[in-house]
Parts: sequence; C-alpha cells; structure tokens
Amino acid sequence: MSGNSKPSHATLPPEKLRWRCDPARVPFATTAEIEPVGGDIGQDRALRALRMGVEMTASGYNLFVCGLSGTSRGGMIVRLVEEMHPASEPAPDRCYVNNFKNSDRPRLLTLARGQANAFKKEVDSGIDFLRRRIPQVFEGEPFQRQKTRIVERFTQREKELMDDFTRRIAREQFALGRMQVGAVALPEIFPVLEGQMVPIEEIPKMVQEGKLENITAEDIERKYDQFRQEFTVVYRRTLSLSRELASEMSYLEQEAASVLVDGVIEELKEKYPSPQIAEYLEEVRHHILDNLDPFKEREGEEEQPPAEGGGAPRPERIERDPFRVYGINVILAHNEHDRCPVIFETIPTYANLFGTVHRSYDARGAWNSDFMDLRGGSLLRADGGFLVMYALDALTESGVWRTLKRTLNHGKLEIQPVDMFFPFSTSALKPEPIDVHVKIILIGDRELYESLYDYEDDFKKIFKVRVEFDEEMKWNDEVFRHYGGRLRKLVEDEKLLHLDRSAVAAILEHGVRLAGRRGKITARFFELADLTRESCYLARHDGGKIITAEHVRQALDAKIDRHNLLETKLREMIEQNLVFIDTEGGRVGQVNGLSVLEIGGYAFGKPVRITASAALGKTGIINIEREANLSGRLHDKGVQIIAGYLRRTFAQDKPLSLAASVCFEQSYSGVDGDSASSTEIYALLSALADLPIRQELAVTGSVNQLGDVQPIGGVNQKIEGFFDVCRRKGLSGVQGVLIPAENVEELMLRDDVIAAVAQGQFHIYPVSHIEQGIEILTGVRAGKRDSAGRFEPDTVFARADARLKQMADTLSKFE
Repeated sequence: MSGNSKPSHATLPPEKLRWRCDPARVPFATTAEIEPVGGDIGQDRALRALRMGVEMTASGYNLFVCGLSGTSRGGMIVRLVEEMHPASEPAPDRCYVNNFKNSDRPRLLTLARGQANAFKKEVDSGIDFLRRRIPQVFEGEPFQRQKTRIVERFTQREKELMDDFTRRIAREQFALGRMQVGAVALPEIFPVLEGQMVPIEEIPKMVQEGKLENITAEDIERKYDQFRQEFTVVYRRTLSLSRELASEMSYLEQEAASVLVDGVIEELKEKYPSPQIAEYLEEVRHHILDNLDPFKEREGEEEQPPAEGGGAPRPERIERDPFRVYGINVILAHNEHDRCPVIFETIPTYANLFGTVHRSYDARGAWNSDFMDLRGGSLLRADGGFLVMYALDALTESGVWRTLKRTLNHGKLEIQPVDMFFPFSTSALKPEPIDVHVKIILIGDRELYESLYDYEDDFKKIFKVRVEFDEEMKWNDEVFRHYGGRLRKLVEDEKLLHLDRSAVAAILEHGVRLAGRRGKITARFFELADLTRESCYLARHDGGKIITAEHVRQALDAKIDRHNLLETKLREMIEQNLVFIDTEGGRVGQVNGLSVLEIGGYAFGKPVRITASAALGKTGIINIEREANLSGRLHDKGVQIIAGYLRRTFAQDKPLSLAASVCFEQSYSGVDGDSASSTEIYALLSALADLPIRQELAVTGSVNQLGDVQPIGGVNQKIEGFFDVCRRKGLSGVQGVLIPAENVEELMLRDDVIAAVAQGQFHIYPVSHIEQGIEILTGVRAGKRDSAGRFEPDTVFARADARLKQMADTLSKFE
C-alpha cells in the first residue's frame, strides 16, 4: 500500500476518560445511616506479615513497617497489634534496692507480677515500725537497768586504774590534773611544790629564779618522764576499757533490737519466699543491727540547726535520709490483670527509651545519685510486649540506635545516665542489668529500610520481619461499607456535617484518581479525610446542613487554587510566548512533549518543546541535556534505548552514519525519567524523513528497543496540562494528546476536559507502537518492509531509511 493514503486512528470516547462512581451504588442515603468503623481493609499481605512477626517468639523477629506515609501509622499499628491479642509471657515486677556490699552496684529484685508495690509498702511499714519501737525498747527500764550495770562496771574498773596511778604518783609529790589545750581539757601530770600543782614547763624558770635547786629540778623532771610513760600505759588501758564498753553496749543494743528486727524480717520472708528476696532481707537485717544509731531517735526529734538572732536557719548541706538505704525503688509494676503491653513511644530519646539516673542536689548545687534515683523507660514498660516507634526518630536521637541494637542483641537493659548532657559526670552507678523480652516495631519508609538493610550489618539480624502496607487497594463492594463507615467515624469524632451519597461517590472517585488506576482506590485515607473536612467547611460556609458532591468539587477546586500559582504563571508565560509552545501548524523535528512538576504535594502537567536535528557523522545521538549536566540517569538510559531502536529499524543493511542531537528547549532545571523517549523518537524520525510534525498535538510515553510504547506516570496531569494551554490559546477542534494505550485504564480526567472531548474540541489518542504515533503526528503512513527488505515507498520509514543510506554512502565516499 502506498504511503499516499492518509492513515486514520481512533480517539478515545468521553466515557473512556473517567471512571464514574454512580451515587446510586452507594448503599446509604447519608453517612448517618451507616455504622462507624475503624481499621484497614485491602492490606492482607501486610496483616499476615504483622501477625507472623507478632506471634514469632524466636530472637531477632522484630518488625519494620513501611508504607502508608503521612497517616497516623503509630496509632494504627498499636490498634492492630492489640486486636490480635498476642499471647506473651507476662513480665514480672522489678525493683532496685541498695547493695549493702557495694552501693555503686544497685541490686535488682524480681517479684511476681503485681507484688512490687505491696513489697515496697510492707518494707516501708516495717522500717517505720522499727523507728517507733526501737527507741521505746532503749528507753525501757529493763534495757536501762542492764545498760546502767554495764556502765557502772566499766566505770569502776576505770576508776580503780586511775586511783592506783594517782596514789603512786602522790607518794612522789605529783598529782593528776587537766590542762586546757584550746577547747579541750587533756589529762596531765603536775609536780606538787609547797602544796601547789606546778606545770612542768615552770620548773626551769623556778631554777633560774633561785626558788628551786638544780638537783631537785632534775629529780622532778626524771620522775615526770617516768610517770608520763606509766600514764600512757594507763591511759591506753582506759581507752581499751572504753572500746570494750562500746562493744558490750552495742551487743546489748543488738540483743534488745534483734527481737523486733527479726520479727519484721521473718514476716517479710514468709510473705515473699523467693531466695533472692530472702538474701536481700538478710542483708537488711544485718545492716540495721550494725547501724542502730539512726533508730535511737524518735521520729520528728532530729536535731535542727539553731537559728541565728531568732531568724531563719542558715542553709546547710542537706544530708541524705539515713533510712533511704532501706528504700525500695519500684521501676516496673503491674496489676495482676494487665494485658500484653503495646507501648507507642512518640519521643524516643535516650532517657525516654532506656531510662536514666536522676540527680539529687544539695543547697550548694552539688549532686549525687543512688539506687533510688534510677528511672525506667518505655523499653522496660514494654517488657513482655511490644514497643512501637518511628525509625527516623530513633536513628536521629543521640545514642539511641547503638543502645537499642545492644539491648536487642543481648536481651539485657542497662539503665545509665545520659552522659552526653553531663560531660563532667562523676556518677559511678552501674545497676544490675535487667533481662527484657520486648519486640520492637519500627515505622519508616521503604528507602530507609533498604538503606539500613544494605549498610547496617546488625539490622538484618534483629529486624527480620518486613511489614509493607500498600498505598492502594482493590475496588469492590466492600469499599462503600468500609469507607462509608470511616467517614461516619470521622464525622462523629470531629463533629462534621454528614455526607449524602453523591458526596461519598465524589470522594471515592477522587480516591480512585489518587490511586492512579481504575479498579484501585487509595489506602491513604487521611487525604480523603482532609477533603471531607474542607468540604464540610464550604458546606457550613454556604449554610448547608449536609455535604453534597458540589461541595466536594468546590473543595477540590479550592485546593488547586491554593497551590497552583506557579502553574498559572507558567500558563501565562506560554500564552505570552515567553515559553515557546505551538498549538497549531507543523514543523520538522519539533514535538510537544509533556512533563509533570510536583510542588508541595501538588502535581500539574507542563508542556515542553522537544527538538531534534540530524546530520552526517558517527557520533550517534547527542543528548544535549547530558552534555549540559542536566540529564538524569533514567533520561540517559532512554536516549540509549532510542539509539537501539534506530539501529534495529534502519541499520540492518548499512552502518548508522548519524550525528543527531535531541534537546528539551527552555529547560534549565534538569530532566529525568524516560517518559519522553517516544517523543524524542518522533522528533528524530521527523528530522530524518523531513516531514513536519503536527504542533496541535502533544506526546507522552516511554519506549523500548522494539518500538513498543510503554505506560508512564502522571497521565492525567499531562493531558490536563496541555489542554489548559490549548484552551488559553484557543481550542481549534484538532488539538489533542498521544498517550500509551496501557494508560487508558488510569484516566480520571477533569470534567472540563471530558466535555471538550465530547464536543470534538480535544482528542486523546491511545498509542501502542511508534508506527501508530508517527502516523498520527505526520499524517503519513509509517511503512513496512516488503519481502525484499525495502520499506513501502513514500512512507515515513522509507524517507528516513533513504536519508540514512545517503548519509552512509556520502560518509563512505568522504572517508
């Protein structure tokens, strides 16, 4: 068949340009008639993975949830896990207590679930009991009588020692007295001269004054030295007696107090028969009996510093409560009927997750810490259950990721202070580690998961379950019930107006457009919820009592109006011919391409002029964008695919002697993606065949080396973008867009575009192969090879092949 006959290609009818949700299919008149529902449907894959991860008990089966960004995923995951009612071993109660052997290493006590607070209460009650009763015992007549006998016995022995020494020195004219040294009066030996005690230091002076002879003075000093040595021995014996007295008094006090202490300790041991608890209580028993002094004072009788001049007492250093060492620091307590914990940590700082050590300050600003200052975090509260948090927050908080890995690898939690905030920390506390069995659920996006999996060795060992939520779901009759129920719940929760069936249908239609393909609807309900809120605002503004489809359309238009300032400016620049886009006539080597810009979540189509030129040479196809460093990798790949297509089509019987260039005109911000590769082929074929391209048409679609036109993204925005340009410049009835045939099922075009198509003012051509597209753009048949391998005469391919053959021959002769 000759290329002189004009090819004809069908355009899409209006009914193919948008999927309509018939309001009559909505099974309720308004959302007031349907029961509110929560939850998610259409996520069976994700729910299976989530259940498997929740129910697996082996080490390392923590979960990473990705997908559904922008929703309140944390709350949704918590709800889903709770609804699964996972079976888990209940975590015991945990307490930290003083380590009487090493106070810097607090001991961990593990009690049966629900016992920690009761244990603390009974220990505190026991200490309070001893504080009241021990002073009473020490003040009682039996104890005082025994105490008096012991004191009298030791006093008598001390008196006998001193009297014997005093008599011996008196025979030599010496006496025992006291000498004031500062504020202390110390025992001293004095010579007695003429009935008076004279300090030994005065003897040399009396010799000089002639009051005492040298021989007598020397005799006095000799005897003084001798008596001084004897007195030292006597004094040491008295000190030994004092120690014996203190020891005997201590034994007496212990014997008196042990009846009370033993009663309290034994009662606690009977109620809490754990060997660990019994060992701790034995240490408490010994410590109390060895340190009875704090118990001797009645409560409220502790000495207070006196006030000066009747004013307020001067600030003194605040001493620790001596009974603090017997305290019980409950860091994890449960009720007996508590369910498996599912904790959502919204602020996963180091202290919030792993706990910390508080600091107690005195009046001078100095601080210290002990076992009572230990505080648990959400990781401990989730023991025996699940901890949910956002992965990016955990990675960006200092020290969190490293500590989390260590805790999961070893199954032990160590509570430490956040040293990075206290660079001069002197805390030496090292509490006993806690065995924890908690499953971590991290929430993030796919890119973060892939990065961690590729570059973090421990990640793949401790996060073995990937839970991926789809962002779209299949359309079926359940959608009406499910989305209607969620809209009803939204209305009730936020006191919005109810929606009639037309409004529900309009919102679901928008959900299909967001999904990008018919038969699917977006699972990102938060976007439909926002549309509902904005529609309610407009309905109330108009004085309406219910939301209708018109309010939904107004809300969509208002949203576009809030975001499309840049789009409007670009359209004006095209209309004013500051950006070159032709919508009529024909031109060789020039095609209207289509791209999509997205700014702040708003996407719109932007037409762009693509040109190509061809000349004799061997350089092949020159990508001008790449030469200017404005081309992305995907666009570079598309250009290489174009070269492969040209070689396959035209270089089977000759070398491809071509130096061609392709350019996105007036593009200054970079180009990526391969959705314009078919457009670039059309421009090259036009340049080689010297055939003009219809400028009233725009093209989108990627291509493979076989010439098949492949589907692309953003098809609705691209069509609407070129339509807006044509409408501004004037619709002529021949304008339109070439799209991949596989994208037809994704069409959800605006009503004004559909109306223009219905009136024959705009056209949409589905294209499956390059041959179809070039025929529509040039009005000339593409051409096929005959049995001899030659293209049909007067076709696009015949003209291009002839041009390429001429180039090859010329280049051969030139060389």
